[in-house]
Parts: sequence; structure tokens; C-alpha cells
Amino acid sequence: MAFLDKHAILEKSPTLLLVASLGVVTIGGIVEIAPLFWLENTIEDVAGMRPYSPLELAGRDIYVREGCYVCHSQMIRPMRDEVERYGHYSLAAESQYDHPFQWGSKRTGPDIARVGGRYSDAWHVDHLMDPQSVVPESVMPKYAFLADTRLEGHHIEDLLATHRLVGVPYTDQQIKAAYADFYVQADPDGDWDALVERYPGAVVSNFDGQPELTEMDALIAYLQMLGTLVDFTTFTPDASR
Repeated sequence: MAFLDKHAILEKSPTLLLVASLGVVTIGGIVEIAPLFWLENTIEDVAGMRPYSPLELAGRDIYVREGCYVCHSQMIRPMRDEVERYGHYSLAAESQYDHPFQWGSKRTGPDIARVGGRYSDAWHVDHLMDPQSVVPESVMPKYAFLADTRLEGHHIEDLLATHRLVGVPYTDQQIKAAYADFYVQADPDGDWDALVERYPGAVVSNFDGQPELTEMDALIAYLQMLGTLVDFTTFTPDASR
């Protein structure tokens, strides 16, 4: 009874209740999250995973800016209906260079964790320009303005350097070559061999078919790599985990 009387003090004081709640949440968070910073195997290393190329990273920023994650998740759950529709379940390693991750919690549209290579660049252009032209039942808004918005790469070296500050393993060479890599990925006629060497599996294409580099190019470059870096025909989960 004495304990209940003391508990009543918290219930009658919003300030004390708030402070006590924050204390409980803080302690719980420390107990659950802090140990992960000292575990070397929190994320299993998976062959093929690499940081985003400069153009892909710029496209991802546009994806986040436009709120695409609100309607499209990027996390396939390990359940039969999920993997049969979308492909292999998502791995933690596939999000290790995401700041923030794009797992999502709602699917107004389909999950796009494995959308890379499923559709042509032209399909993506049509879908972004007028979604209902390729998916009549879609409620997705039009993003035609992306094709009219030129993209400048003056900030791209700083963007890679900033991501390195939070743990993405960009090398000095990758940061130094970021500006050139940014433009050459959208130029199939350019000298892009060094780009692909630095970012294996990077798709090189004039994504939107226009001579100038646009936000449409960057977004499609990002979409076309999603789910393509890990070879799931040879992937074997670590049985010791």
C-alpha cells in the first residue's frame, strides 16, 4: 500500500511523471543499444556491398527529399509471401551505408529493395513523369519536374567527405574523383572504366535521354542499383550468427 501511495505522487505530477518516463526510456535504450557499438559482428560482411557512387548518392538524397520512403519500403521480410513477390529477404549489410536507412513502415506502393534492373531506364522515366501511364491504378504524384532540374556536382566531394565522417569508407581517391565520377556515370560515351573499378556494379547510362545531367538521371541511377550488389545465387548466411 505504501508503494502505491508513492506511485500516486508520480501520477499527480506531470513533471515528475515526465522525468521518470525519460529516465526509464534512457536506461532501457542504453541497455539495448549501447552494447551494439562494441560488437564486431553487428552487421555481417557480405561480398559485393560497397558505398554509393556519387551520382547514386545524389539520387538517394533526392529520393529522401521527395519523401519516397513514405510509400515505398526497402525491407523485405523473411516470409514466404514477401520473398516470392519481392525476392530474397533484406540483409542488414544492404543498409550499412544508409544515413538514414530507408526500411519504411508503410507500403502504398510496392517494396523497391530489389527494383534495380527490373525495368528499363525508359520505364522509370515514364513512371516518374506520369505514373498512371504505366500503372493505371497508381496514386503516385507526378515527378516530371525532375527531368527539368539540372544537377550540379559542385558539392559532391563535400557530400562524400561528410558521409565518411559517419563511417562510410570512402577513400581519398574516391573523394578526389567524385566530381568526375558524378558526371561520367550518366555518359555512356565517356571514360567510365575507372568509375566502375571504384564502384563495381555501377550502372552507366544516359538515364533520362537528355544531354544535360538532371535530377531524373540521379534518381534513376539510385533506383537501378537497389538490390543488385549482392549475388544471392551464391550468398550463404553465416551459420554461426
